[in-house]
Amino acid sequence: MKNRSSIEIFATILSVLACFAFLTRMQAAPDVAPPPDGCYPGFTTAEGCNALKFLGAGAGNTGVGWYSLFLVGDANYNTGVGAGALALNNADSNTAVGAAALLLNTSGTLNTAVGTDALVYNDSGFDNTAVGGFALFNSTGNFNDAVGATALMSNTDGFSNNAFGEAALFFNQIAAANTAMGDVALAFNDFSGSGFANNNVAVGAGALFNNGDGSENTAVGTGTGPNIIAGFNNTYVGDFVGTVDPIGNPLPNEDSTIRIGDLSNGNGAGSLACYIGGIWNNPQPVGGSVVEVTLDLDTDELGYDVGPSNKAGTAPVQRSVPLRRSAPGTPTRPAMLNGKVGRVEKLEATVAQQQKQIETLTTQLKEQAAQIQKVSAQVEMAKPATKVVVGNQ
Repeated sequence: MKNRSSIEIFATILSVLACFAFLTRMQAAPDVAPPPDGCYPGFTTAEGCNALKFLGAGAGNTGVGWYSLFLVGDANYNTGVGAGALALNNADSNTAVGAAALLLNTSGTLNTAVGTDALVYNDSGFDNTAVGGFALFNSTGNFNDAVGATALMSNTDGFSNNAFGEAALFFNQIAAANTAMGDVALAFNDFSGSGFANNNVAVGAGALFNNGDGSENTAVGTGTGPNIIAGFNNTYVGDFVGTVDPIGNPLPNEDSTIRIGDLSNGNGAGSLACYIGGIWNNPQPVGGSVVEVTLDLDTDELGYDVGPSNKAGTAPVQRSVPLRRSAPGTPTRPAMLNGKVGRVEKLEATVAQQQKQIETLTTQLKEQAAQIQKVSAQVEMAKPATKVVVGNQ
């Protein structure tokens, strides 16, 4: 037996339900016009001023709210709940819940937006998920996931980004394949819009907060890696790791460095013990390329030295320094506000500015809708009168 598409299965199920409904109505009073509230053809539900106004042959659509799914046409399986939700959409399988959610989407498919103005500027982007007010507000990219108010708010063409937390990846514009989990994690990533800040992972509130053009960085822990701005290939693990050096000075921006619970965590002590399994049962005799690990007690920096079993003059094996995988060159970074408080205020100011833009956009949409409504009224007046059939009393 050939596999049937989900659309065919869905249509079959709803057709059966429609048959039951038809049989029930045959025993009741004859059809009347207009139909009962909410009972529209094509398994469609509409409620609200001009919801699904220009529905064509589309099936399985639900529009609840002012101008929700206004121009849906022949598109299928869309759900718009909220004023202006999916108002301009004529593509399939989108879900928008919240005022102006996916407001400007036209041809994008398989998008989910939950929250006021979520994914509002998405036009043709697909497979995006935004949950939270203003989440993915400016995005036109694909395969992005944002959960949290203003998460990925500035994203335009960036793709395959994942942001979970309030204002996570807030300023990301075109950079790709970044993951931020925690409030304001990677907030300034791709602030310059250069697209260099790719492949970063930040887990923890404020992790890699100031990273702008750095790439291939991994930070796990609250406030971890605050001094990484354009560095790459760093791995930091532990709360506030990468904050200051042993004498309290802020760490410089750095590359290809691993810090795990060391003295740079800001408390002056670092981790007090270290346990790593799988070492004691794997002895390696010192000699050749095998050397002794050393530890700088002042900085917790690990290194190596030629052991006593090595032959005199034997040099350790040399390896090249890892190269940055993103675009070459280091762009000039715009001046930042001083202090985290100032940066958060910058985020709030940007949100306020974007809110004004969407209010202007909504006003324009209302004006356009009024014009379309006038034209629609003229068309209705030109049509011949429709006979209304009323059941026998």
